[in-house]
Amino acid sequence: MNVIDVCFSPALYPLYHHPERIVVVVDVFRATTTMATAFHNGVRSIRPVATVEEAGRYKESGWLVGAERNVKRCDFADFGNSPFDYTAEKVGGKDLVFTTTNGTKALTLAREASGVLTGAFINLQAVASYCMERRRDVVVLASGWEDKINVEDTLFGGALTEVLTATGNYRMAGDAALIARDMWNEHRGHLASYIRQTEHFHRLEANRLADSVAYCLTLNAVSSLPLLHIADGTPVLTDYSRQLK
Repeated sequence: MNVIDVCFSPALYPLYHHPERIVVVVDVFRATTTMATAFHNGVRSIRPVATVEEAGRYKESGWLVGAERNVKRCDFADFGNSPFDYTAEKVGGKDLVFTTTNGTKALTLAREASGVLTGAFINLQAVASYCMERRRDVVVLASGWEDKINVEDTLFGGALTEVLTATGNYRMAGDAALIARDMWNEHRGHLASYIRQTEHFHRLEANRLADSVAYCLTLNAVSSLPLLHIADGTPVLTDYSRQLK
């Protein structure tokens, strides 16, 4: 039987890393929600980069760039980190470079794992189906906020734990998965009101960016599944779901 675990922060990831594990990187507000949406709307590929400086160099070379720091769009970027920015008209058939405060950092950290994908509530079932198909141990890497734990990513870890353990093919690896699962089961029926208490909701609200919160909490709105591979030494995300069509 395979196991699922939840890593509450990128700072803890060295304790969870194993080259044969699937790593599900999650940044519900908003990077992994935005990436799943961009692929749903036809983006061809996304290059996640860890720094603003690297994203700026891509922009100077003519790339389409999404870039955010501290919830705000970077001045040089074409897009910020709202899923509503990435419409089919703007990104369909395009290649994109993307950097965010927390999510793309976590992706870079996990790049050596056996399989690295991004998860959000909007593509929860697609993530679960991939894990069950691969039949490998899974760790959910919560992006958090500047290496600190956050509620929304932990809730996703609990939701995925609940879905996978319910199949009978996975068990919880330890206390972190148990905490996340119990948090999800306690609050799944009133996510919106629970999330309104959190730091990141208040951060988004203070910057008038909370318009996407309800969408970010929607279950299974898309079937896209961003999957990381390394092309000539460069991390690139493509949509695994398109390979199944």
